[in-house]
Amino acid sequence: MGFKNVPIKKTISFKYMEKIDIRVGTIELVEDVHKSDKLVRLSVNFGEFNRNILVGMKKERDDPKAEIEGKQALFIINLEPKEMMGEFSEGMLFDIGYENGIIPVLAMPEKPVPDGTCAG
Repeated sequence: MGFKNVPIKKTISFKYMEKIDIRVGTIELVEDVHKSDKLVRLSVNFGEFNRNILVGMKKERDDPKAEIEGKQALFIINLEPKEMMGEFSEGMLFDIGYENGIIPVLAMPEKPVPDGTCAG
């Protein structure tokens, strides 16, 4: 995949950004969603709570389990649950590169922080 530039999105008011809850979580378990050729289920620890988050990365990585299990990453945690392939995703992985046409990478803190730490 080659990198493609994308236009800057429409300007928004800062009050909209304040509504997005982005937190650090540790990916404790990565499992296949068996009915899907694309989705994996991440079991993510946010300190005081855990969430299952579905991510379409089966085709993007050789071995998602080996590559990201145990790593901290950024997640949007206040989205409405979304049903995919008969399962519910309780948030969204905040990754980098998909829109640019490159294989996405995790948005990660530079050093370990407590699970549940807020970004922004």
